[in-house]
Amino acid sequence: KNFDKHIQKSVPYYKDAQEIFLGLSDFFLQDKSRVIDLGCSTGTFINLLYERHIDNEKKISFEGLDTVHEMILECKKKYKKKNLKFKKLDINKYNLKNACIISSFYTIQFISPKLRQDLIKKIYNGLNWGGAFFFVEKVRANDARFQDIFNQSYIDFKLKQGFSNNDILNKSRSLKSVLEPFSTKGNMDLLKRAGFEDVITVFKYLCFEGFLAIK
Repeated sequence: KNFDKHIQKSVPYYKDAQEIFLGLSDFFLQDKSRVIDLGCSTGTFINLLYERHIDNEKKISFEGLDTVHEMILECKKKYKKKNLKFKKLDINKYNLKNACIISSFYTIQFISPKLRQDLIKKIYNGLNWGGAFFFVEKVRANDARFQDIFNQSYIDFKLKQGFSNNDILNKSRSLKSVLEPFSTKGNMDLLKRAGFEDVITVFKYLCFEGFLAIK
């Protein structure tokens, strides 16, 4: 129930990144297609997309996917709207075909690296030609010095948000072997190997980055 407040405190410019991609969504709508949000959590972003485009004449379905049962229950309670659906399932096993937009905010970094390339390929295959993948992740720096700078700066950010030293340490411990971010190059390579040729960074702050990939 506190997820939205917590993530806005934890992730710098979280809402700003959503606003950037919300605006970009105008360029990729296709008639009788799908917009799919992977790891939708409480449904905020997919609902923003729905509200922005529901009056568009194109017949588009909006879908939010998450593996957490409580998140999906919260989404279904908050958003009871036609053509906006929420499903609890493993995104590796879901049909992504006929999508004009697929979005993922801080989700793929939690998927096992050995499964990540296949998932990105599945996303590429699921998009229609001219469709877009909105891909936002925590990223590692390209060398140790920059990584140290990013780590220290991120800790300073969290302290300013009111987190205690123990909060920060406990969170770091809880993410061991769970959160596995790639570098900018690592993510770019994932996208390129999957088939995306047109990829650009549209959001960047320290160790957080948003990519726009067009099929």
